[in-house]
Amino acid sequence: MAKTLGFVGMGIMGLPMSLNLLRAGFQITVFNRTAERCQDAAEAGATVAPTPRALAEASDIIFLMLTGPEAVDMVVFGPDGAAQALTPSMTVVNMSTVSPGYTRKLASRIEATGARFVDAPVSGSKKPAEDGTLVILAGGEETDIAELQPMFDVMGKRTVHCGPASHGAAMKMSINLLLGTMMAGLAEMLHFGGKNGLDVDTMLDVVMSGPLANGLFQLKEPMLRTNEFPTQFPAKHMAKDLKFVVDTAYESGASAPCAHQVLQLFSKAVAQGLSEEDFAAVAKIF
Repeated sequence: MAKTLGFVGMGIMGLPMSLNLLRAGFQITVFNRTAERCQDAAEAGATVAPTPRALAEASDIIFLMLTGPEAVDMVVFGPDGAAQALTPSMTVVNMSTVSPGYTRKLASRIEATGARFVDAPVSGSKKPAEDGTLVILAGGEETDIAELQPMFDVMGKRTVHCGPASHGAAMKMSINLLLGTMMAGLAEMLHFGGKNGLDVDTMLDVVMSGPLANGLFQLKEPMLRTNEFPTQFPAKHMAKDLKFVVDTAYESGASAPCAHQVLQLFSKAVAQGLSEEDFAAVAKIF
């Protein structure tokens, strides 16, 4: 019998991911704390649940795509939370970006209900979410990930099994550390060159003409040329993720000097009112 899906979180990432699942023919119930954000999914054929518990009662597999630990705790363990309806036949998939330490605690609490748990954050932003070309970073049991593969194949172009639960989160932290460092490095390069008489277009032409050209820089190139930063991945989320990286480095004993420096840059971007702009807007703080 076909599995029924629940999808919690109709934000920048969650809405297009859920729409792709609907287009692929999956039966989905959705929930968002701001109910009006469910409208597009409802028009595409989703059922809108009034509470996370009601969503869980209607679902075999629950996907969470939320802003962080506080939001996850609220919808899973808060009043009328999904945990109240979990059973051993169900699977909870956390696709939100959270720390490995939090993920281990979440897995323990979910598994205490008898339900299975997979952490599966994604590499990619708004456009890959819309196109179904995300990279799924899965942590959990192989059998559980195999069951989820048809859904992952709709949302992403590749699924990487990173290890047990929490290893997906660790991989996501690692990727976002590199992402933030690369973006900050490009921004600093443009600032340095500008102070020495070079114009932005010429510098970007050079970057894009050689081995430094890559998918990230190509995606952000139009923003840097126009100094306009429509949101694909908000600067506030990069700052949040880098704080997770720094905290995790402390807990694990990892040396992370770049993480500390880049966190300062993105925290400054947030303090200067760039929270809702794309994280490439870090270029503005120079």
